[in-house]
Amino acid sequence: MNELKYKNKRLEFSHIDVAAVAKKHRTPFYLYSEEVLRNNYLEFYEGALKAGLKKPLVCFALKSNPNLELLKILANLGSGADIVSGGELKRALKAGIDPQKIVFSGVGKTEEEIKFALKTTKNGIYSFNVESLEELELINHCAKKLKRTARICFRLNPVVQPKTHKYISTGNKTHKFGLLEKDIISSLKKANLWSHSKLVGLSIHIGSQLLDLKATKLAVKRLSEVALNTKAPLEFLDVGGGLGVDYHPDDRLSAPSIDTYMKVIADTLKQNYFSKCDFNPRVVFEPGRRIVARAGIFVMSVLRNKVSENNHFVIVDGGMNDFVRPSLYGAYHGLVPVKEGKSKMPCHVVGPICETSDCFGSDRMLPPMKSGDLLVLEDTGAYGYSMGSNYNLRGRPTELLVKKNKKVKIVNKAQSFEDLT
Repeated sequence: MNELKYKNKRLEFSHIDVAAVAKKHRTPFYLYSEEVLRNNYLEFYEGALKAGLKKPLVCFALKSNPNLELLKILANLGSGADIVSGGELKRALKAGIDPQKIVFSGVGKTEEEIKFALKTTKNGIYSFNVESLEELELINHCAKKLKRTARICFRLNPVVQPKTHKYISTGNKTHKFGLLEKDIISSLKKANLWSHSKLVGLSIHIGSQLLDLKATKLAVKRLSEVALNTKAPLEFLDVGGGLGVDYHPDDRLSAPSIDTYMKVIADTLKQNYFSKCDFNPRVVFEPGRRIVARAGIFVMSVLRNKVSENNHFVIVDGGMNDFVRPSLYGAYHGLVPVKEGKSKMPCHVVGPICETSDCFGSDRMLPPMKSGDLLVLEDTGAYGYSMGSNYNLRGRPTELLVKKNKKVKIVNKAQSFEDLT
């Protein structure tokens, strides 16, 4: 990870001394980089242009990290938003994201959320990514009540099985997400569903942390086929998100680059859709992890050591309530000591939560560490704070941002006990 490196045996993140930050801010805390965030977004957007995709719309997935200051940075770069709740919609609007760049996904949209989305502008949001026929019926009903026309994008379930963790795979018929082709096509013939709704797009999203693009290519091919079968002049095709990050060293040779990913998307659409019809819709993307994962680290302090025969435990002040991915998915994240050391031994890095799964890494090679030493968990900008909790009545940690001028700003204060409910 280029943004996390040693300089004179002291660890820096985005050119900032991590130990110096920890002297001013109590651990544990998240530390984000505006520079990395901006670079990642621009690499993604410019990669789409380089691949020949005209007027691409990059809708950042708020579920990966909804921090307001980060969203403001993305909004200023022209980013849209992929949202899955009314709360995320309100946060996107507060950050200054144009409602006509917001796509609303998720299987459980409520009537209240739908009405709010319809009222954001005269034309509502850019699209409702519809995941069931009953949802379409409700959206049309709400639009009729408000005398609006809802912009509809069907989320196609392409029935593919990507190589990823089963909990973050979303593109098979056994999953709750999306609609099968036959249901999409049949709904287009039901006039009562379309009195106050308009079909403007078709989307897919087959899962998260995708490092093998075979399933992605197959899903985009299916998206193209179904788009042709609708015989509608669609405004856009939404290819979803999920492009993975090489968290583990073993993934670094096989993880696809942005250019490789964009070429697969562009070539597959050209071969299966653009070359077979007169329509030329824009392409919408819903990245989250690829934009923000490497823009953040999680900084913890060592509380103490514990030895149980040949098991050496390093107990830290961060826990699974702060960062749950290793506990929930068995996910790998690098662990880097702030002080560089040569002699190393295998350690289990564990938190204070009363769960055996509260472990950030087992048998990690680390130098001897003592109470007060600092340890960094890498690549935690995505699905970190956003998935956190108050389990064991622990307050949520501070979030800090390294600005372009290299000043460190508090963007979310740590919770006190009085903040807990």
